[in-house]
Amino acid sequence: MADRSVDLSALPKEVRDQLAELDLELSEGDITQKGYEKKRAKLLAPYIIHTPPPPPQNVQPPAPSSTSHAPPPSSSSRYRERRARRTHRSGGTRDDRYRSDIHTEAVQAALAKHKEEKMALPMPTKRRSTYVQSPIETRTPPDSSSGSEDETAVRRQSSVVAPQPQVNPNLQSPESWVNHIVQGSSTSSSASSTLSQEAKPQPQSQPQPQYKPQYQPLYQPHHQPQYQPQHQPHEQPRTAAVTDMLAHSRIAHSENSAPPPDVTAVAPPARGPRVDLPSNAVVRGMSRGQSRSSMMETADGRGNIQRVPVSSRVSTKIQQLLNTLKRPKRPPLSDFFTDDAEEIVEVPQPDPNTPKPEGRQIIPVKGEPLGVVSNWPPALQAALARWGATQGKSPALTALDITGKPLYTLTYGKLWSRSVKLAYTLLNKLGTKNEQILKPGDRVALVYPNSDPGMFWVAFYGCLLAEVIPVPIEVPLSRKDAGISQVGFLLGSCGVGLALTSEICLKGLPKTPTGEILQFKGWPRMKWVITDSKYLTKPSKDWQPHIPTANTDPAYIEYKANKEGTVVGVAVSKVAMLTHCQSLTQACNYCEGETLVNVLDFKKDMGLWHGVLTAVMNRIHTISVPYAVMKACPLSWVQRVHIHKARVALVKCRDLHWAMMAHREQRDISLASLRMLIVADGANPWSVSSCDAFLNKFQSHGLKPEVICPCATSPEAMTVAIRRPGVPGAPLPARAILSMGGLSHGVIRVNTEDKNSALTVQDVGHVMPGALMCIVKPDGPPQLCKTDEIGEIIINSRAGGNMYYGLPGLTKNTFEVIPVNANGVPIGEIPFVRSGLLGFVGPGSLIFVVGKIEGLLMVSGRRHNADDLVATALAVEPVKTVYRGRIAVFSVTVFYDERVVIVAEQRPDASEEDSFQWMSRVLQAIDSIHQVGLYCLALVPANTLPKTPLGGIHISDTKQFFLEGNLHPCNILMCPHTCVTNLPKPRQKQPVGVGPASVMVGNLVAGKRIAQAAGRDLGLIEDQDLVRKHQYLTEALQWRAQTDPDHVLYILLNAKGVTVGTATCVQLHKRAEKIAAALTEKGSINTGENVVLLYPPGIDLIAAFYGCLYAGCVPVNVRPPHPQNLAATLPTVRMIIDVSKAACILTTQNLMRTLRSKEAAASVNVKTWPTIIDTDDLPRRRPPQIYKPPTAEMIAYLDFSVSTTGMLTGVKISHAAVSALCRSIKLQCELYSSRQIAICLDPYCGLGFVLWCLASVYSGHQSILIPPFELETSLSLWLSTLSQYRIRDTFCSYSVMELCTKGLGTQTDLLKARGVNLSCVRSCVVIAEERPRLALTHSFSKLFKDVGLSSRAVSTAFGSRVNLAICLQGTTGPDPCTVYVDMKSLRHDRVRLVERGAPQSLPLMESGKILPGVRVIIVNPETRGPLGDSHLGEIWVNSPHNASGYYTIYGEESLQADHFNTKLSFGDPHTLWARTGYLGFVKRTELLDASGDRHDALFVVGSLDETLELRGLRYHPIDIETSVSRAHRSIAESAVFTWTNLLVVVSELCGSEQDALDLVPLITNVVLEEHHLIVGVVVIVDPGVIPINSRGEKQRMHLRDSFLADQLDPIYVAYNM
Repeated sequence: MADRSVDLSALPKEVRDQLAELDLELSEGDITQKGYEKKRAKLLAPYIIHTPPPPPQNVQPPAPSSTSHAPPPSSSSRYRERRARRTHRSGGTRDDRYRSDIHTEAVQAALAKHKEEKMALPMPTKRRSTYVQSPIETRTPPDSSSGSEDETAVRRQSSVVAPQPQVNPNLQSPESWVNHIVQGSSTSSSASSTLSQEAKPQPQSQPQPQYKPQYQPLYQPHHQPQYQPQHQPHEQPRTAAVTDMLAHSRIAHSENSAPPPDVTAVAPPARGPRVDLPSNAVVRGMSRGQSRSSMMETADGRGNIQRVPVSSRVSTKIQQLLNTLKRPKRPPLSDFFTDDAEEIVEVPQPDPNTPKPEGRQIIPVKGEPLGVVSNWPPALQAALARWGATQGKSPALTALDITGKPLYTLTYGKLWSRSVKLAYTLLNKLGTKNEQILKPGDRVALVYPNSDPGMFWVAFYGCLLAEVIPVPIEVPLSRKDAGISQVGFLLGSCGVGLALTSEICLKGLPKTPTGEILQFKGWPRMKWVITDSKYLTKPSKDWQPHIPTANTDPAYIEYKANKEGTVVGVAVSKVAMLTHCQSLTQACNYCEGETLVNVLDFKKDMGLWHGVLTAVMNRIHTISVPYAVMKACPLSWVQRVHIHKARVALVKCRDLHWAMMAHREQRDISLASLRMLIVADGANPWSVSSCDAFLNKFQSHGLKPEVICPCATSPEAMTVAIRRPGVPGAPLPARAILSMGGLSHGVIRVNTEDKNSALTVQDVGHVMPGALMCIVKPDGPPQLCKTDEIGEIIINSRAGGNMYYGLPGLTKNTFEVIPVNANGVPIGEIPFVRSGLLGFVGPGSLIFVVGKIEGLLMVSGRRHNADDLVATALAVEPVKTVYRGRIAVFSVTVFYDERVVIVAEQRPDASEEDSFQWMSRVLQAIDSIHQVGLYCLALVPANTLPKTPLGGIHISDTKQFFLEGNLHPCNILMCPHTCVTNLPKPRQKQPVGVGPASVMVGNLVAGKRIAQAAGRDLGLIEDQDLVRKHQYLTEALQWRAQTDPDHVLYILLNAKGVTVGTATCVQLHKRAEKIAAALTEKGSINTGENVVLLYPPGIDLIAAFYGCLYAGCVPVNVRPPHPQNLAATLPTVRMIIDVSKAACILTTQNLMRTLRSKEAAASVNVKTWPTIIDTDDLPRRRPPQIYKPPTAEMIAYLDFSVSTTGMLTGVKISHAAVSALCRSIKLQCELYSSRQIAICLDPYCGLGFVLWCLASVYSGHQSILIPPFELETSLSLWLSTLSQYRIRDTFCSYSVMELCTKGLGTQTDLLKARGVNLSCVRSCVVIAEERPRLALTHSFSKLFKDVGLSSRAVSTAFGSRVNLAICLQGTTGPDPCTVYVDMKSLRHDRVRLVERGAPQSLPLMESGKILPGVRVIIVNPETRGPLGDSHLGEIWVNSPHNASGYYTIYGEESLQADHFNTKLSFGDPHTLWARTGYLGFVKRTELLDASGDRHDALFVVGSLDETLELRGLRYHPIDIETSVSRAHRSIAESAVFTWTNLLVVVSELCGSEQDALDLVPLITNVVLEEHHLIVGVVVIVDPGVIPINSRGEKQRMHLRDSFLADQLDPIYVAYNM
C-alpha cells in the first residue's frame, strides 16, 4: 500500500493535514473505505517511491468472528492493509476514541466466558425490501452550526490503570477504596497496553462450536438427524446451522371434546373476497390431539395417512428460540412473586446477600473559606465598567472563523461601550416614549449561534446593565427540533416575550411563506430584536447605566433539560453570580490579564461561568473555539493554546479525544504554558481514560500531569467541586477502583473478586471555597448517607442557583433541602441544593462522582448508570456496526419495573449479520458485567436519532419516539424472556379431587345460584290445524300458495337498490315444483339423497331449497367459488361435495361453466363432479307428487360451515328442528305476514340461512334480501334500503357493520342530505357465532346516531354448530345489558364483576335474549358438573331445535356424539344437552323480562377450542388482539396463537414498511402490561394476510399453519429472547 513507500513525516504539512482529515472522516463513518483509499492514493501519488512492499510485521489478520470462517481473501487483505495503515494512531481495529483498554479487556473476557455456553440466537427474518436503507444523504438533516457529533458517546476512551495492589478484604477503611498510582507506571502501562493491543490477536475471535443442546426434545421422530455442531461459513444464513427440529406436536386437548374433521390449509394471500378456507385436498376425521403443523398428511391408496416431515425455516428458528429460552434465568425462584387471584404483583423479596453500607454517618464537608479581596467589584457589571474605562485596549474575546483563524477581537473598551448602547436601546428605544416594552426585571431570550460569541457577550452584559434578565437558549432550526416545544415551556414559565438576536441569525431562522418568523411549537408569541451595532442608539452623554451592589434579584436564567425532557430555567441571583465568580477565581487562582481558551458552549454551564463571567471579572482574554471549528479541525484548540501561550483551557473529554485523533507528530506544538486544563465533564466516570490518554500523547509536548483538573458541576448547584492545579512533582491524586456490583446496590466496595466488573473513578478535587457539602440518599427523604454509601451530592453555598423560575413546587424539592439523620431529625436549619450528581467523599475529603441522577436506571431495586452501559456497549467492537459511537441508553417502565433499552445508530454499510452479531454480544457483555438484562436493543439508520444542540443524542426525545413507535429501527432485538423476572407464578391446576356434587353443594351453601337460564315457553299454538300444516315447511309453503298466492315473500335488491327479483307464495311454490321435477327426471335422484345447492345469494337459492324438499332429497347449501380466486375457494367447494356424498349439484349456468372451466381444472379434478343441473330455464313440469317425510325426525337439510379453528363441520337439521326454530324466531321477533324485515347476510349456513330461506315461508313476513357483496360497490345500499322501506327489524353480519362503520363513518352528513333516516329501525341484530364485538357495535350506534339510529337498536344474536340460534334480541324484553368483568379472574375461569373503568376490566355485552323453548346451563368442561354463576364454563343447550348430530363420512359419530346428547355428571341427570364448545356465564340482572321475573342474561366469552392455555391460565385470543391493535396506529388487524408454549402475535401493518420494527417493542409492552404474558415471536405482515371467513371471523389455526410452513411472506419476524 502507498504508506509503506512514503515517509509520512517527510510530507509537506498541508498534505499531512489533509491525510489527517481523511483519516478522521473514515473513522467518523463519513466516507466509505473505497472512497478513502481512492482519495488517499491521489494525495500520496506524487510522493510514492516504487519498491516491492515487505510483508507486514506484527499485524495479525483478524481471527474469524464468532460464527464464521475467515472472510474471503479480498476482504481480509483489504482489512489487513487498513489495519496496517491505521496502526500509527489506533491500537486495534477499533477507533481509539471509544477505548478504555481495561474495560475492553473486561468486556472481551466476559464475552469469552459466554462463549462456552453460547446459544445460537435466532436471527430475525426480514423481507428483502426492508434491508434497503435509504442513502444517508436523504435522511441527514442539514447540519446546524452545532454539528452532529455525539457529546456523550465520545467520553469513554482509553483508560489505563496500574495493576491493583493487594488489599486485605477485611479492611474497609476509606483508603482501601483508592489505589495510588505512581506517575511512571501510568505512562508505561499505557504505552505497553497500546502496543500489546496491536500485537496480540483479539481474544474474542477464536471460532467456537455452536451450542449443542443438553437435552432431548419431547419426542423425536425416528428419522430426525441428531444435532451436529458445525461452523457455518460467513455468507450462509445462521439458521442453516441449526438442524434440530422439535416435532411441533400440539398439546392434546381433552379427548372427549375432540372436534369434527379438521380441514386446515394455507390462507390465500389476498383478502379480496372473504374466503371459507381451502384445505389440503385430503380430509380426515382427525382428532385434535394429533400433530398438526410439523407433518403434512398424504394418503396412500388404502386411505392410511402417512406422516411426512415439513422442514421449515420458521420452525427451526422457533426451535432455536426455545433452546435459548431453556437456559436458567438469573433470579432464583424466590424472587418471583405469586399472583393473588385478586391483586397482581408483590415486590420481589430482597436478597439477603446484597451488600449493605457499614460505615458511620457522613459528616458534612466544608470548603476552604472564601477569601476577601479588597478590590473585588461590588457587582459583575462594575468589573466590566472598570476594565472598559481603565483597560479599554485590553482584549476581552477573540472569535474564530470556520477555518480556525481569528475573525475579530473584542476589546474591553468595545465590549463596555456596545453593552451600554444595547442597555440604553432596550430600556428607551423599544416601543413608544410613554410605554416602554421592557422594564427592569423582565426576562429576555438570547438567541445567538455558537459561532458568534461576540454578539452574545454584548447582549448578555447589555441585559445585565439594563437590569433585565437574560435567558440564553439555542437557535431554533426548524419546527421539528428535538425538544423545541419544551423550550417553549421554559419561555412560558419565565414569561419571556422578547428575543434578542443578530441580523445574520434572524435571516437564518425558519420563516412562514409571508416572511414572518415561524411560530415554534409550544412557544409564546415573541418579538424579535436585532442587536447589531448599526441598529443600536448611542446614549446621550448624561445617561449612565445603573449598577447597584449585587443583591438577591435574579441576574440571569440558565436553561436545563431534565430526564423527562422538560426544560426548566435555573435562576441565578446577582449575588450568587458574583460569589460564584469569586470562588472560581480563588479555586482556579485566576490572575488579571491571563489568556483562556474555551471550547465549551458559552451560553450555559462552565462555558458561561468561566469563559464569560469569571473572565470579565479578572480581565482575562478568552479565545472562543466554536463547535463547528472543532469539527473541521479538531486540533484547533491545542493550536490556539500554543499560539497564545494560554494559561487555562476549558474543554470536555470529547475535545481531548479529537485532539488525540487528529494529532500527527506536530513537533511545533507546545502545551507548556498551560497551568490548568479544566475538564468540564470530569464527573463522568469514563473521563479518566480520556485524561490519561491525552496526557500520554501530549506529555512530550510540555503538558504537565498536574494541570489536568476535572470538575463536577450541575445547573442547580453550579460548580460542585474542582481539582486545584497541583504542585509540579507532587504525586498525582488517587483513583478508586470500585465493584460495579456494589455500586448497583449503592455501596462502595473495592473490586476484589471479578476485575471484569470494575469501575475506575478519578476524583474531581475538593469542595468549592465557601461551600458546605453532604451526601444524602437519592430517593425518599434526604437522609445522610454512611461513609461507604453512594448518594446524591447536595451543596450549601451562596454561589449556587436560587430556584426554577416560575415553578415554586419543583423549586422547594431541589433548592430547599434540609438533610436528616438516620432518625429522620433535621441536622440543622440551613437549606441545601440538590446537585443531581451521585458520588461519595474519599480520603482527604476528595470528591468522587460515579454518575448522575438523570442517567440512573433503577432495575429490580438495583441502580445502573446509563453511561456505564454505554461504555460497555462501545467496548464490544462497535466499529463495524455503530455510527460514530452514537448510543443512547434509557429505561422504560413496563410491568411494574424499569426495563433497559439501548438504541444505537447503525453505520450505513453495516451488514445484517454484523449488526445482529453486535447486538447479541452487547447483550452478553452487559449481562455479564452489570448483571442486568436488556429489554430491548435497537439499531436505527445513521443520523436519525434526535440531536441536542451540540450534536449529542437527545435522550428524552429518543425515549419518547421509542414509546410512540416513531423510532423506525432497522434492526431490533427484544429480550423480555431474560429480563422480565417479576411475572406472577404460573397457576398450578388443582387435581380434580373434589367431585362435581360437592362443588354444587358448596355453591348452594355459599348462596350462589346454579348458572342456568331459559327462554319463555314455546307454548301450544291454539290453532291445531296450523301446527299440523306447519309441521313441515313444504306444507307451509303449499298452504300459503293456496290461501294467499299473491303475497310477496321475497324482494331481492341489486347494488343500485333496484328490485331485481321478487317471489310471491305461488311463484315460489311453482318454481320449487319445476326443480323437483328436474331432479327426479334429469338427476334420477332417490329420496333421502344429498343435493348440493351452489348459488349466489338470491331467490334461486330459496326455490332450489324447496325444490329439494319437494323431491324428498336433502339440500346441502354451499357458498359458490369466487371466480377471481378459484385456486383458493374451489377446493373447499369440492371438499363439501365429497364429504356430503352429494348425488347431484343444482346451480346456475354461469357457475356451471365455472365448474367445468380450465381454471377450475387447475385446482380440482373437474371430471369427477356429480351430475350438474342448471336450473336457469327448466321446462314447466310438475313432479308426480310432493314428498312428505314419514316422521318429523327425518333430516331436512345439512348445514356445513368452516369454524374459526379451521374445522369443516356439517350438522344434520331435522324437520322438527326447522319448524321449532322458525316458530321460536317468529315468537321472539313478532313476525307475521304484514311485517317487513331486511336481511344483509350471507345465506350459506347457520342463522343467516334460516332467516334468508326458511323464516319467511313459515311466518309469512316479507324479506328484503340484500346480498352483502353488493355493498362493496355501493356502501350505503343497506342503510338507504332501511330508510326507504321504513324497515323496523333488520339482520346483518359483523362484516357488513364494519364495512359501513369504516366506509360511511365520515359521511353521515352526506347520508342526511340524501334523506337517509334510520329512526324507523327498532332492532338491528348482528348474526354471529362469537363474543359480541362491543367496540364495533358501539361505534356503529354512535356514528349513525346522526341519521336517527336509536342507541338501543343494535344488538346481537348467538348460535353455534349444535344449535343454530340460542339467543336473538327480539322486539320485546329488556335491552341487552353490558357488564365489566375482571380479566385476571377470567383467566382463572372466575367471573368477578367490577365497575366501569376499573383497571384490567373487560366490557362484555349480553348476546341477545334466549329464544323461546331454549334452556342453557353453564358446565365445567372437565368434570361436566353444573357451575355457580360466578364461574366461567362451557355453555350447554337444550332445545327442540338442536341439531341432530354431525354428518361425517368416516362414521366417526361416536367421537362427537357427546356434543349432541350428553348429560350432566350431577344435578339433573336426565336432560339431554348439546355442548356448544363456547365458554360463557349467566348473570341475573336487575331488569325484568316479559313475565315480570328478573332477567337472566347469557354472556358469551369465546370459543373453547380457541382459548390459549399459558402459564396455567386461560386466555382468549380476542383480548390479546384488542390490546395489540391499540398499541400503534399502523396496526390494522392482529391475530395470536401459541406454538409449543410460545405466544406468537401476527400483526398487519397498514403504514409504511419503515414502521414495521416500531411495532415489535410496543406489541411486547402492551401484552406484558395488560396480560402478564411474554410474546415469543412477533410477525409483521401485509394487510389482508390474516385469513378471515365469510362471517368475518379470524381463522387463527390456518394462520398458524401458514406461519409454520413459512408461507406468510412476512415483512419482519422478531424472535423475542
